[in-house]
Amino acid sequence: MNETSTQPAAPAAPRYRPLAFGVTRAELRDGPNGTRYLKAERALGDYAARMTDRLLHWATVAPERSFMAQRERLAGGGLGDWRHISYREALAQARRLAQALIDRRLSADHPVLILSENSLEHALLALGCLLAGVPHCPVSPAYSTISQDYDKLRHVLRTLTPGLVFATDGARFGRAIAAAVPEGVEVVLAQGEVEGRAHTAWADLLATPDTDAVDRAMQAITPDTLTKFLFTSGSTKLPKAVINTHRMWCANQQQMRESMPVLADPGQPPVLIDWLPWNHTFGGNHNVGLTIYNGGTLYIDEGKPTPALIGETLRNLREIAPTVYFNVPTGFEAIAQAMKTDVPLRRTLLSRVRLFFYAGAALAQPVWDDLHTVQEAEIGERIVMGTGLGMTESGPFALYITSPRVKSGDLGLPTAGMELKLVDMDGKTEVRYRGPNITPGYWRSPTETAAHYDEEGFFCSGDAVAWIDAEDIHQGLRFDGRIAEDFKLATGTFVSVGPLRAKVIAAGAPYVQDVVLTGLNLKEVGALIFPTQACRALSGLPADTPWAEVLQSTPVLGHFQRTLDELARHATGSANRIARAALLAVPPSIDKGEVTDKGSINQRAVLKHRDDLVQALHADTLPHTLQPQGN
Repeated sequence: MNETSTQPAAPAAPRYRPLAFGVTRAELRDGPNGTRYLKAERALGDYAARMTDRLLHWATVAPERSFMAQRERLAGGGLGDWRHISYREALAQARRLAQALIDRRLSADHPVLILSENSLEHALLALGCLLAGVPHCPVSPAYSTISQDYDKLRHVLRTLTPGLVFATDGARFGRAIAAAVPEGVEVVLAQGEVEGRAHTAWADLLATPDTDAVDRAMQAITPDTLTKFLFTSGSTKLPKAVINTHRMWCANQQQMRESMPVLADPGQPPVLIDWLPWNHTFGGNHNVGLTIYNGGTLYIDEGKPTPALIGETLRNLREIAPTVYFNVPTGFEAIAQAMKTDVPLRRTLLSRVRLFFYAGAALAQPVWDDLHTVQEAEIGERIVMGTGLGMTESGPFALYITSPRVKSGDLGLPTAGMELKLVDMDGKTEVRYRGPNITPGYWRSPTETAAHYDEEGFFCSGDAVAWIDAEDIHQGLRFDGRIAEDFKLATGTFVSVGPLRAKVIAAGAPYVQDVVLTGLNLKEVGALIFPTQACRALSGLPADTPWAEVLQSTPVLGHFQRTLDELARHATGSANRIARAALLAVPPSIDKGEVTDKGSINQRAVLKHRDDLVQALHADTLPHTLQPQGN
């Protein structure tokens, strides 16, 4: 007699849209004092000596392919149809701009400063700099358009001593130029003017006839020639100018191809629709770089993951179907919510995308789950959510996941050609980098440069990592916080900020934008919570209700009380128990360095500038303080 099993069937493994992973195995060796060294088993393949070589290649083999596109700005201020620049056109215009820079005898000592947001003019000027062998520096537009004191812009100008400053719009950037750019430095404007300041028109710069001087300049470029300066966010000090070379950029792009083979598919060159700012390494090196290196097309998205601008991003994603899509967690959160009800959005976005990729902060697992739910309902499979670890000083690509089965916080293995050094730091493991994609240092700052490299030439990242599975190193590493952010309670107990912060964001989703943990030398851990605009709908109040009243409403306070209670139920001790929390109505300040224009929070800056609030939180004198109940 046959017996029927009463055991429930195991759930079917999730199905993913096919995607290859290039680095899946690693070599680990032991060093002295518990130090360990980790690298990919595969060696790094050959890569271009100069990024200009890749531009010339695509202008030759695919001259009419669109290199970049941006919507035309209409007279009323709206955005119209796409304006495309082909690889052939990009090279021709970049040559003329390179000639203009050569004529001005610009150099690394007097480079080009770009104050513009992402734009076709910005891209073309950057290409002209590449061809001329003149480094450029894309500066955070916030330093000019949001800052009130221009201190960071003045610091950038003092550090680089530029010979030419470009801005798209005199009206938008004129006040900053007038206040901070020294007389005698040439100003180029795409439109408008700056009162009382002479300038060169963009059209005149672009009309410069190119000569064989451009060819000689290109031939003189070596792998060590500087391409650009990218400033760090300045977490604890003024921002530092990270040197970027052709070797660093090209090696990193080849490393990306070998970790993410989808980028090198000859049958489907990458198509991006992207808002990430080019003054950050994610947008400027990673995404613009992969476009040039792989002959792709980049559509400039003038939206952002903010309530005012996310509509433009969604509009673009209804129209442009990317093959790979990059964003920060807040962007993916907004897209996940919109796709639940927006049929054209999810059909276009999911039609041919083969990889999603996030960076900049932790992606809450509930957002991840929402994306997968929508994907399975629409196309019957999931899109791999790629992620890893890197920084401005690493080009930025450094680690990448090894399979589709990835969870929030997973980082994966080092990319080919780069070696990691894993060093014990008081119970945490710091990851350090060495390879051709690592910066030579900080411009005009030998002391800072020396302080960031150890005795073996590894760059000290300050990031902490742990094994995903210590019994299987090939799964790679997971993020374990920033060492400098961790702190001790008065009891001597260490608080590991990164993992705990991620738990709070996940537990409070979708109503938590970011969290800063408090409690240094105190008895308990506290949390300063920056809520998302989703709290407005949760509150049930009219749309014009002041933000502070929204956060004090019963539904909002009730949600965060339940979140705090749930976190407390799963806490195992004082180091991972949020004992008190406050909802912040004042957003993080760019001027004070509390947040970058990409949206990344700076824990130490928030704690420094809001110390009175922190003290009130822990003294129980802050109104509407939340504390766990029934624990």
